[in-house]
Amino acid sequence: MISLYAFDTPNGRKISVALEEMALPYTVRVVDIRNGEQFKDEFLRISPNNKIPAIVDDDGPDGRPISVFESGAILTYLGEKSGKFWPKSLAARTEVLQWLMFQMGGFGPIPGQVHHFLALPEGVDGKYGLERFMKETRRLYGVMDRRLTDSQYFASEISIADFALLGWAWRHEKHKVSLDDFPAVKRWHTEMMSRPGVRRGFEVALK
Repeated sequence: MISLYAFDTPNGRKISVALEEMALPYTVRVVDIRNGEQFKDEFLRISPNNKIPAIVDDDGPDGRPISVFESGAILTYLGEKSGKFWPKSLAARTEVLQWLMFQMGGFGPIPGQVHHFLALPEGVDGKYGLERFMKETRRLYGVMDRRLTDSQYFASEISIADFALLGWAWRHEKHKVSLDDFPAVKRWHTEMMSRPGVRRGFEVALK
């Protein structure tokens, strides 16, 4: 059994979606980041960076328990474990990894900054930061839209990269992006959100 330590955030939803799509049995342990639960010693032993999500797999490699932190590492681990959404050939895996790293390094940290500046209290001037990160967020959507104009998914087949990117595209309204401006992303987003496993992943109670 896999224990998922998460909260209702894009990074947490990446993993609940992947677990549902891969049909792996799991339980949820909500880590309420609003109350600082990510800094408790129990969670620190699992996630040294005090960030959600993290997992503990009681049936890890060689039948031994293993804990994994960082959402990209978790997705890769789950792909390896299940044999699903994780290609066998090096060339195909490399394609998946490129888009997974694109999400981890760009399409996550940048929209996350938009969320931060939009949430600043009244009277705090965040105009420069908001304009900077909203511009870069839209550029990243453009990169995605160009890719999806020529490809149904980010890699040749649906993969963990799609789950990673969907976790953040799911919040497009929160970072003030209309998918009407990016029709290929909108097509992909609609298709992904219609998948039963994805729907179940977003319905899991994470707070």
